[in-house]
Amino acid sequence: MNVSEAVDRRMSVRAFTEQPVEDELLRELLVNAARSPSGGNVQPWRIYALNGAKMSEFKAVVREDRSRETPAYDIYPPGLTEPYRSSRFKVGEDMYALLGIPREDKAARLARLFENYQFFGAPAGFFCYVDRQMGPPQWSDLGMFLQTFMLLATEAGLGTCAQEAWATRPALVGNYLGVPEELTIFCGMAIGYADPEAPVNTLRSDREPLEVFAKILS
Repeated sequence: MNVSEAVDRRMSVRAFTEQPVEDELLRELLVNAARSPSGGNVQPWRIYALNGAKMSEFKAVVREDRSRETPAYDIYPPGLTEPYRSSRFKVGEDMYALLGIPREDKAARLARLFENYQFFGAPAGFFCYVDRQMGPPQWSDLGMFLQTFMLLATEAGLGTCAQEAWATRPALVGNYLGVPEELTIFCGMAIGYADPEAPVNTLRSDREPLEVFAKILS
């Protein structure tokens, strides 16, 4: 698979099979993803991975948890304006349509939202942290690491889903993992083999045309 194919095939997988992910493959992907660029070669990403029995144990902890937390950061800006608001709204509606969940079925939508906190059934995953002293440039480095990992995972036949939703549960995750106070959570990453029978995995989100997001001057 070449890079262009991996970019085109990568998607947010939201339903996984029970097929396990080998620890060695997970290690290999993380090592190779660490070749991602970072300003000054700071390499600010700090990764905590869960697999197998530990992942099952963590999911059980989440199911039993009833605490309310302050999110680590605002996932979306308050008062998100157009055209960004409509893009966010449409991808959500497209997803729920594939799942057969109407807007008025609030209970079903909440149940589906909770699947975020079960990694959508993925057998493996990780959490991406960064030192609290870091600023926006280093946070952008995290994005490059995550994209590199997802492309490598696609090449290896795995599905992934980057999950900022985990930023709403910083204490739950941090306490389970034993994360030091100087680190703050950015996101989770679900990792596994995509369920080819799941309708939600047919979702292909829209992309803006070139003229909307780029100007080429020559």
